[in-house]
Amino acid sequence: MILHVSPMPLPPPAPPPFAPRLSRRRFLGVVGGGAAGFLATSSVAAPPAAPWPDLASLPERLPPPRIPSRQLRLDALGASANGTADALPALRKGLQELARAGGGRLIVPPGTWRLDGPIHLTSGINLHLDEGAVLRFTPNPPLYLPPVLTRFEGTELFNHSPCLYAYQAHHIAITGRGIIDGNGAKVCTEWRQQQRPDRDRLRAMGAEGVPVAQRVFGAGHFLRYGLIQFFGCSQVLLEDFTALNSPFWCIHTVACSQVRARRLRVEGDHLNNDCFDPESSSEVLIEDCFFRSGDDCIAIKSGRDQDGWRLGRPSEDILIRNCELHSTGAAAIAIGSEMSGGVRRVRVENCRIGRARQGFNCKGNLDRGGVVEQVRVRGLTAESVDEFIQLTLDYQGLRVGGHAPRFRDFEFRGLHCREAVTGFSALGVAGAEFADLRLEDVTVDRARQPTVIRHARSLRFDRVRINGTEMRPPPAG
Repeated sequence: MILHVSPMPLPPPAPPPFAPRLSRRRFLGVVGGGAAGFLATSSVAAPPAAPWPDLASLPERLPPPRIPSRQLRLDALGASANGTADALPALRKGLQELARAGGGRLIVPPGTWRLDGPIHLTSGINLHLDEGAVLRFTPNPPLYLPPVLTRFEGTELFNHSPCLYAYQAHHIAITGRGIIDGNGAKVCTEWRQQQRPDRDRLRAMGAEGVPVAQRVFGAGHFLRYGLIQFFGCSQVLLEDFTALNSPFWCIHTVACSQVRARRLRVEGDHLNNDCFDPESSSEVLIEDCFFRSGDDCIAIKSGRDQDGWRLGRPSEDILIRNCELHSTGAAAIAIGSEMSGGVRRVRVENCRIGRARQGFNCKGNLDRGGVVEQVRVRGLTAESVDEFIQLTLDYQGLRVGGHAPRFRDFEFRGLHCREAVTGFSALGVAGAEFADLRLEDVTVDRARQPTVIRHARSLRFDRVRINGTEMRPPPAG
């Protein structure tokens, strides 16, 4: 892959924001206002649906990042690839030199490079991993301080830095056939057992509209940090590398635009090791990837409850195609459950599922609000799943409800599953029915329970066969 060379230096990037140095006014500019803003938003009717674009043309609408031609090699900067010496000082030195020059490519040669802390990318940088190169992060959480602006399960806060992080960077890339190893199994499993007090406190802060500047979780707290996160970035290319052993979610784009991910291999064995989560992001292409997860392989999100309403940024114009997906604990492809900012214009094409709990799962609850609409799933195949297609508005609510999300305009066409416990389920609730769900040319060879449907309007089946029997939707009402 040859990256387009910028004829002019890029503008200097904004530095990552750290909690001690940002005023409350700065935070309100970056992450929105307080309680008054989100309480008003939660009751506003959704705007009319925008015209449905041809997402097949999305690849042509995503320009390659503009990376200047200059380059540096990590081994020429004094770092050692013996797996024991810390290569981070040399790597950071190289990134700083390239940034001062206006950008360029930092090449990581073959070998195991130990990193005692996070990498922060800035605009105009391509981190390129040669085949045989391994970036292995040290699993010592104090090394990932001071805190940076991030999201944890859809709520904004300041937390330990992800292993590889970029904030408000543009024209950036991670490429090459090397490996990014988060080395995070211990943090992922042990911190999950200790996270409940911090998680509940953060969720309460989001619900109460506590300013983000005051949501600082760092030393002494146990909210896990991710492997790769881009926050507020654009023109992002992720290509050819392998990502392993994340302490939390593996790849997470927050409030990003024009993101292309292709030929990635992402493996996360543990619960909450989602492979790729685009959150409040637009124009995202995920293609030709292999994902294996202990949780969702791909989960499209847009913020949690009041925090999602406050920000009001949907995930939209997302194309997922030609991927192979395996999940031991959740869905191959999911929308939600943190989807309060809305999700629209999603297209899934020609993906293959081995084993998963759900093939496709759109999940929300009566706390969430938000609208999910204009979803097209075509050419999806699965070997063995618990639920082939599942839509639910009754997923793990924690409070009193009263903010029903709306799911509408879903089309599933040309799908095939060999074996499922349930073929198709649409689990609405009274007063929050699904609307305009269409299934066409959908086949499930064997299912213990063909369908489970409640509170669904405008449900249409055309050539839907489960256990060899053509299915009909239940009568309305």
